[in-house]
Amino acid sequence: MRMLMNTGRTVPQGESVERKDSPEYALAASVCMIHPVDMMVLGIEDGARVNVKNNSGEVVLTAVPSEAVERGTVFVPLGPYANHIVESETHCTGMPDFKSMTVEITPTDEPVLTVPELIESLGGVRYAH
Repeated sequence: MRMLMNTGRTVPQGESVERKDSPEYALAASVCMIHPVDMMVLGIEDGARVNVKNNSGEVVLTAVPSEAVERGTVFVPLGPYANHIVESETHCTGMPDFKSMTVEITPTDEPVLTVPELIESLGGVRYAH
């Protein structure tokens, strides 16, 4: 299903941002909030995994129902998961578009990667303790 993705801060993601290698941060940052009706159309339930894909890449996230999200849109907390698919184009502003990116949402059985696994999949190095 083609949707618009918006990103932003959430309280749980912000509370654990200083511990980006922690399981709490991964849980808080690896969610994809979707309107319950759109989840029904996709045939998924709370906690199902979805692949979020666009021209920049793709990432597996955990679907969470939210009536605060408009139908046809999804919300992903800022962080390494969202950054994995935020397009690099800045339109000469130096800041990428974190709002209204077109993405394709599909159900998947693939696992949600840990933050270190996600970073390594891009050729990066795990966070040092």
